[in-house]
Amino acid sequence: MNQTSLQKVNPEMSPELSNKEVSNTPNISIVIPVKNEAGNLKTLVEEIEETLTNQEHFEVIYVDDGSTDGTSEVLNALSESRPWLRRLSHGTSFGQSAAIRSGARAATGSIIVTLDGDGQNNPKYIPALVKTLRAGNGRTGLVAGQRRARKDSGFKKFQSRIANRVRSRILGDGAIDTGCGLKAFWRDVYLALPYFDGLHRFMPALVIREGYSIEFVDVVDRPRQTGRSNYGLMDRFWIGMIDLAGVYWLMRRKRRQTQASGTNAHDR
Repeated sequence: MNQTSLQKVNPEMSPELSNKEVSNTPNISIVIPVKNEAGNLKTLVEEIEETLTNQEHFEVIYVDDGSTDGTSEVLNALSESRPWLRRLSHGTSFGQSAAIRSGARAATGSIIVTLDGDGQNNPKYIPALVKTLRAGNGRTGLVAGQRRARKDSGFKKFQSRIANRVRSRILGDGAIDTGCGLKAFWRDVYLALPYFDGLHRFMPALVIREGYSIEFVDVVDRPRQTGRSNYGLMDRFWIGMIDLAGVYWLMRRKRRQTQASGTNAHDR
């Protein structure tokens, strides 16, 4: 989908940073929300490490959203030998959107990549997402993964199929799978979006609302190895329909910003 860009993101580092700070500042911040995923953490961290080491200057930010299964202890152990692995925690669970928000606000990279912590999103697609985002030269605000050959249950896939069709028809965002955790976007673009619980499911439409284009990359889903999903029917359908009504209202209320003109004080 192509949309006219109203503004451009500057992908360069801030000129105020010293050379030392620039060399130590990650280009990419990978934000991973987790809740009770202790059994999936080690493998995913190792896969990210193998994929990005010597390719990108990166950091990984795990946001523990109120886990009770030992997730914190596993992250502590993994971070001992990995200075690029950071950990944030919510005392109680606030949901996936809140966890992503916490990670994005703490991120130091200009590009943020998200993926789910259950291991179903393969990190090998991260370079393709980032390359596509950079190729947009600031006009592309979001690159979203679209899952092919999903490894979820039939009922879960049916739920997502119905929700995606309804959302796409109403919002016209061109996305067939907004539930895929694999996404790459500019940090500044994300932080400019109106925040609400459930934001991560509506990012394509909201990024378009800000005047950016969005792109899609096909990815292959993997089966979950341990644990179980933290999302049920109420989370995925009924609450999603309420959120959809709110996003539709936001889309209709958006007005193109005008350029102000006048005389500067020092010209008088």
